[in-house]
Amino acid sequence: MSDDRDEGSRNSADVVLGDDWVAPDSTVEKALRDSRAQRSLFSLNRSPLTRKIITFNLVALNVLVAGILWLNSSRDTLAVQKANALQSEVELIADVFEAQLPAGAPVSLATSDGIDVATTVQGIDLRQGVQLLVYDAAGFLVGEGAGRLPPLLSVVPEDEQPTLISNFLNSVWRTVSGFFTYFSSEEDLVLEDKLRRMIEAGDPTVTRVESGNGPQGETLFHAFSPIQQGATILGTVALVSPAAEIDAAVSAERERVLQMFVIATLVSIGLSLVLASTIANPISDLADAAEIGRDRNRRSKTTGRIRIPDLTARPDEIGRLSGALRGMVGALYDRIDSNEQFAADVAHEIKNPLASMRSAVGSLRMVRKEEHRNKLLEVIEHDVRRLDRLVSDISNASRLDSELVKEEEQEFNLLDLLGNITEFLGQDAEKKGVEFITDLPPRPILINGLEPRLAQVFVNLITNAISFCEDGDAIRVWARRRDNRVLVVVEDTGPGIPEEALQKIFKRFYTSRPSQDFGNNSGLGLAISKQIVEAHGGVIWAENIRPTEADVTSEPLGARFVVGLPI
Repeated sequence: MSDDRDEGSRNSADVVLGDDWVAPDSTVEKALRDSRAQRSLFSLNRSPLTRKIITFNLVALNVLVAGILWLNSSRDTLAVQKANALQSEVELIADVFEAQLPAGAPVSLATSDGIDVATTVQGIDLRQGVQLLVYDAAGFLVGEGAGRLPPLLSVVPEDEQPTLISNFLNSVWRTVSGFFTYFSSEEDLVLEDKLRRMIEAGDPTVTRVESGNGPQGETLFHAFSPIQQGATILGTVALVSPAAEIDAAVSAERERVLQMFVIATLVSIGLSLVLASTIANPISDLADAAEIGRDRNRRSKTTGRIRIPDLTARPDEIGRLSGALRGMVGALYDRIDSNEQFAADVAHEIKNPLASMRSAVGSLRMVRKEEHRNKLLEVIEHDVRRLDRLVSDISNASRLDSELVKEEEQEFNLLDLLGNITEFLGQDAEKKGVEFITDLPPRPILINGLEPRLAQVFVNLITNAISFCEDGDAIRVWARRRDNRVLVVVEDTGPGIPEEALQKIFKRFYTSRPSQDFGNNSGLGLAISKQIVEAHGGVIWAENIRPTEADVTSEPLGARFVVGLPI
């Protein structure tokens, strides 16, 4: 059984780390200490529970990081700003071409009739990385130029802001995606043909901006704006601008998130190992202790009792489990000890009539007188009846434990039960000349319990009272409700209980009856009654009725048995 502990100490600790709450070596067996010594922090990887804890923590962390990367709003904001700026820029370039068109005269971009496309393209200043392509109405490239001015936003050099994790993941992605595109039947289109297809696929009368990827996976923005002479579309200006600053900003931000992810992963694994050690190690101790007991019983070696580690100081479910296991093992050993004591008592009680019968049978062979033979036969018959009564009572007592566990408790009216018992047994008392008084309250008293078993208790008490009473005595059975329990009292005006018997009257096979009644009772009735009452969470005791409680040496006026049951 687990030791009682102060509840304040149990609640004083809110966090359990490591093996702080593992039972000390002095409270466990050597085999369990050897098993604990073989463990280490890294041996936890052999624990399925540890792997589950780590896996579930990492899954939650990965979902969180994936959501952050997927719902990255900064890239979208930068992309919208870039698209708006590029749209304004391509419209201005188209306006430059439209401003040079002659009014009312035919114009051909392909033959530079009415406008010199090449000269106009060369006169437009663009930033580095930006490409300008001019197509005529038929979709032929008539002019092309590249930016020469430095970019307004300088991109941080890669060596000053390394993105090792992002670059590694990007290379892995490109490698994996390369397996799916390596055998593609379509050849990569050159920029001229790619832009031509994009112009043909869209509305040539409106300015639009589209984003895509370059040959190295970089982000590119494509802007298209028509060159119009009145309502006639003469061509299209196409502007291609890389988004290096966006890629760099997003890559740097993703790198910071991934770095925090790596740090959080390491911290999560470490904390998971610590958490697992506070769960897996104590559970392993409890399992090892149970397995040691199982193997010991399998080998039939009795080298001592099984000792479950005492983890009741833990303020969690494992502490409760340890206390429950220790209590269960303690109750099991108590039951074993009780059974051993019961077997010893049975052997002792059976040995007495057997010895008497053996002596009577031996004497029967030697006596010659008929009266002596008849007397010996009466002794043998008495001992046989005594053995039969002992065996019957012992059988009932041995089945009582299992029946108390198997039977289901039900709610019933205790006063109806007492009324039926007293009505039946009252007739037996009156036949013996004993006055029988019943004093039960009018209102019902409902309790939960095993009605047949409690009836056995009250029948036994009243029957005992009748057997000790003589003509002119009285028996009183009364019941009263007291707060959350009920008291049932059986009183008689018999000889009372000897003082030396008050402490032993509920022990097995103990009886204190006149010599003429010897052998007529097994001494198990009150022991069984006590077992039934305690199984219902109640108490039972016996006392003498005295003229004054102050004088304990006065002669008793009778005996009183009190049964207290919870309501």
